[in-house]
Amino acid sequence: MKTLPQSTEAMRRLAEQLEPHRVAMLTLADAQGLSSRPMTPLEMDADGAIWMLTSRRAMDGLLDLAGGPANLAFFDGKDNDYLSVRGHAELVDDAGRKEALWSAVARPWFSGPDDPDLTLLRLQPQQAEFWDGPDNAATQVLAMAASMVVGRQVGLGHKETIDAPPPRR
Repeated sequence: MKTLPQSTEAMRRLAEQLEPHRVAMLTLADAQGLSSRPMTPLEMDADGAIWMLTSRRAMDGLLDLAGGPANLAFFDGKDNDYLSVRGHAELVDDAGRKEALWSAVARPWFSGPDDPDLTLLRLQPQQAEFWDGPDNAATQVLAMAASMVVGRQVGLGHKETIDAPPPRR
């Protein structure tokens, strides 16, 4: 994911955490409760908003013009890292941004940046949580065993929360 320079330390930290991740599960509220789908975040703009290409039809009934609450969840199995980004999502129709974010990776789903079904999903982060666990299975097992013996967490990683500032407008 491409990240533009951020104006606050909190958003710089979030951009750093997002950098290695390529795919996320996007969760939105729908009429039945919650709906999740894999998404590819493409850019974090200077205001901290995360941009993705999506299908208008796929978003039908999930996001109206006003948008709504959303969550992006990331996992890196190699490093045992987890990232959850809560924010406000909205659909945006911006031909210039669609063109800028377009790549051949989107071609299986869309005919090109001018495909009428193609739109943008913009998620403005409000809070992010990171969990960083031991990097390998042997260390994870040893940390769990040590934690059970002493009755508290030992070497199981750490958790960090970042509260995102409101976007500049």
